[in-house]
Amino acid sequence: MTKAELVSAIAKGAGITKKQADAALKSGVSAIASALKKGERVAIPGLGIFSVKKRAARKGRNPRTGDVIQIPARKVVTFRPAKELRDSIK
Repeated sequence: MTKAELVSAIAKGAGITKKQADAALKSGVSAIASALKKGERVAIPGLGIFSVKKRAARKGRNPRTGDVIQIPARKVVTFRPAKELRDSIK
């Protein structure tokens, strides 16, 4: 599903215009991103939980040259789907 298809589905489901649905989607994504940036966990009932985890530094290999390289530590966003979502796709 593309963003345009998602906006259309939101507009149709909520009975609002596509412009309003697009603004709502952007606002929702922005709110989730700002909460994750603060290190907070975002739980959306029926959908799942977004959280930030720290990935430790590690050694890797350059596939082209085979040289060992150091991959720096970083933060990654993880998503754990809710039971309702998992059960709905069976």
